[in-house]
Amino acid sequence: GFATNAGMYHEDRRPVGHYLEDGVEVQRVIPNAGPGNFGLLPNGVLCLRDGRADVFETTDYLDRAPVCRDATQSGPMLVIDGELHPRFLVDSTSRYIRNGVGTSADGTRAVFAISDTTVTFHEFGSLFRDHLGLKNALYFDGNISRLRAPDLGRSGSGFTTLGPIIGVVEPAQ
Repeated sequence: GFATNAGMYHEDRRPVGHYLEDGVEVQRVIPNAGPGNFGLLPNGVLCLRDGRADVFETTDYLDRAPVCRDATQSGPMLVIDGELHPRFLVDSTSRYIRNGVGTSADGTRAVFAISDTTVTFHEFGSLFRDHLGLKNALYFDGNISRLRAPDLGRSGSGFTTLGPIIGVVEPAQ
């Protein structure tokens, strides 16, 4: 199993963007531009349904109105329909630890990633598009990003001070 932070949050740990848990909306969709990375449009929503996971660009999510069991909004989108976010620069000097998620076109695969070292948005988006072959991917967060994955030797130090979290649990053996 694993767990990772899944979106930006306020100081009191409330989600910044749309957050849906077990069908209950905790925070509405934020469709407009704003400060920071979250407001760097287009941003997006990870939607989890029975047997399916999809990353949607936010306006597409609002237009389609999928019935999600769980959802989290963050931003910016890393990859949109196979293209890197238009604001990402190859020669950017903004380097941070970053984490995010990409989904397959058929919704059967979600890939969660965290960088081991500091990377640019362009480099991180390229991982999802060029190396993982995913047409849509969403940035979750930067420097505060954590991954708890005991099988990978990742303890997730500092994991208790995060906002939205997503994970996969496995039954005890």
